[in-house]
Amino acid sequence: MMIPLWKQLQSTAAVVQAVQAGTSGTAAIAAVDAQLRPGVQALSFHVWRWLGTAQTLRSLLAKRAPSPEVDALLCVALALMCFDAPVFSDEFANDIEAAETPQYEAFTLVDQTVEAAKRNPQTKGSSAFINACLRRYLREKDALNQQASKSLVGRWNHPLWWIRRLQTDYPDSWQLILQAGNGRAPMTLRVNIRKSSVADYLSHFAATSVGEFGLTLTKPMPVTQIPGFVEGVVSVQDAAAQLAAPLLLNDLPRSGLQILDACAAPGGKTAHLLEISDSDVTAMDVDPVRCDRINETLKRLGLKANVLVADAALPETWPEDLRKSRFNAILLDAPCSASGIVRRHPDSRWLRRETDIAQLASIQWKLLNTLWQYLQPGGRLLYCTCSVFKAEGEDQINKFLDSNKYATLLPSHGHLISIRDAISGTSEDNKLKNHDGFFYALLEKAKS
Repeated sequence: MMIPLWKQLQSTAAVVQAVQAGTSGTAAIAAVDAQLRPGVQALSFHVWRWLGTAQTLRSLLAKRAPSPEVDALLCVALALMCFDAPVFSDEFANDIEAAETPQYEAFTLVDQTVEAAKRNPQTKGSSAFINACLRRYLREKDALNQQASKSLVGRWNHPLWWIRRLQTDYPDSWQLILQAGNGRAPMTLRVNIRKSSVADYLSHFAATSVGEFGLTLTKPMPVTQIPGFVEGVVSVQDAAAQLAAPLLLNDLPRSGLQILDACAAPGGKTAHLLEISDSDVTAMDVDPVRCDRINETLKRLGLKANVLVADAALPETWPEDLRKSRFNAILLDAPCSASGIVRRHPDSRWLRRETDIAQLASIQWKLLNTLWQYLQPGGRLLYCTCSVFKAEGEDQINKFLDSNKYATLLPSHGHLISIRDAISGTSEDNKLKNHDGFFYALLEKAKS
């Protein structure tokens, strides 16, 4: 059955509005009717990548901001109409594949957006206003796009506070980071070396090797169609995330270790630790549902770990025997802004608030100091976040080292940034470039 475009636009506007009100895009899309969901997800992802431009255009078209419902619907339409403007399209030419971008005739979009407005009691009274704004945009498109491109938010499609923070952290490369964030992430797999090898897997599957354990697909596909996925031969994991397990275990025995993976869900790094070592791994996460995902991941791969529902920052929630334990190695993949995975979750830039960064940094600091107490002398703790903000990476570690005379920073990747051209001074690992943004710091505890 053909689904009318107005229905998809209506639902997409509801999803966009929900994110702006504080709901995650994943949850908002999950609430959409199953028949509409695939189309709405595609439209929503596109809108989030162009929402800054759309919001800037809306502010040029309407002197006063309309209601949230009207604003969301209008911005959805503008995001679908503006992306092909020459002033914007050149800078994203290598990031956006036209075949994956929703495309509609302009007048069809106007007609169906107005229809969507008329069929919603909350927007019905503004259908004429929406019609006037969109038709004016079509008449004055070039001039309005030029005006929008002069705004940082309009040009780079990220909140202003986010842009300002990157300008401070990376004064020479902030534009490249934002540009990469507006693209689409590749689908990268990690080969389970207990069952295969990268070379063997590549011999019967078209992909490109990346790093020690990974390969990148030419085109993403459903996981159930990936050869060997169901059997546990491969897992989906970004190239930057694949660096965690080997970095933590570098130069350590690959058997007999006691390892804690704190904040472990959904279990990708836990599984990688078990794939490349014969160790006793405890995987901890505060969310019971997410712990179920860890167990599902391990079952598919044929691996075993001690999976616990507990708060890594509150040892009083741990089993008594674990509180008495001291680990050879601890992996802390700390909760963060997810600013490094904005390509995969384009809603996150509009979901986050500037005040979140200090709150998250406080959580990270507590986790780091708490878990350090459970590390054996001579043991190693790997602190990582999928963030490009230095407040969640470099600044945290510098502060920790200044306050802890028993901690030494071992060679680590530091901030890994997804860009097309290498930034001077970054890790040699960053030559891969087409990976998520991450931060890694490997800390060693003094033996005495």
